[in-house]
Amino acid sequence: MNPKNISILGCGWLGLPLAIDFLSKGYTVKGSTTTALKIPKLEAQGITPFLLKLGEASQATYNAFLSESEIVVINFPPKRIPDIIDVYQQQIQSILPFIAAHQKVIFISSTSVYQNTNAEVFETLEVQPEKASGKAVAAVEQLLKTHLEERFTSIRLSGLIGYDRLPGRFLANKTNVQNGDAPINVIHRDDCIGLINAVIEKEAWGEIINGCAEQHPLRKTFYTLAATKIGLTPPTFMHQEKKAFKIISNTKSKTLLNYTYKHPDPLQLI
Repeated sequence: MNPKNISILGCGWLGLPLAIDFLSKGYTVKGSTTTALKIPKLEAQGITPFLLKLGEASQATYNAFLSESEIVVINFPPKRIPDIIDVYQQQIQSILPFIAAHQKVIFISSTSVYQNTNAEVFETLEVQPEKASGKAVAAVEQLLKTHLEERFTSIRLSGLIGYDRLPGRFLANKTNVQNGDAPINVIHRDDCIGLINAVIEKEAWGEIINGCAEQHPLRKTFYTLAATKIGLTPPTFMHQEKKAFKIISNTKSKTLLNYTYKHPDPLQLI
């Protein structure tokens, strides 16, 4: 594997450990943050830091952040604001003119783009997002595909868990929670990083790839156990005859990338 130059747009909960992992492989990494206080933290890890706010950065900043990089990882979610769909597209649009013709892009997407089908869903499904955040992500996926064509791969990640992101806190103390009998879709951060590396190593460009743990325990089973394990009051769930769900298939990630999940069973993580 040849050392590479990589720019990571968004060095947060996933982006920072991803950058550290890249550095351990001998890659050169540039990383962006919107918070000045995080600059020393990035520098301390060996990351070349950039204070960069999409739509506000200068051309010089965009060029310096992207120059010499073979791969750009776009890794930040849309903000939960009323005009989320338009703003997210505008943010991504602001950096696209500075991505060179030779550069490859990985977009960290979300399985929120999929509608509930009460069945297993695959990457070939024509997406019809049900929430504004999913609509924003789907719109940006289309924007990137139109602009970058085969130089772009989207990794659709399920609910992110691992380390300090403890799922037991998510629903603790809540009552009458819906969809207790629906299967969950989650992925550990280790596997997020593993999938991103696999895309780069396999040069799997022009693809859409789901990332999700193998097993899909029931929502009530998972969140009850998760809350109990950290000493919080577990949620209670409504009795519902009908439930709305989707089961994210990870088959393509295993066959195309030859990837083996490090954390296949979410119940073993809590």
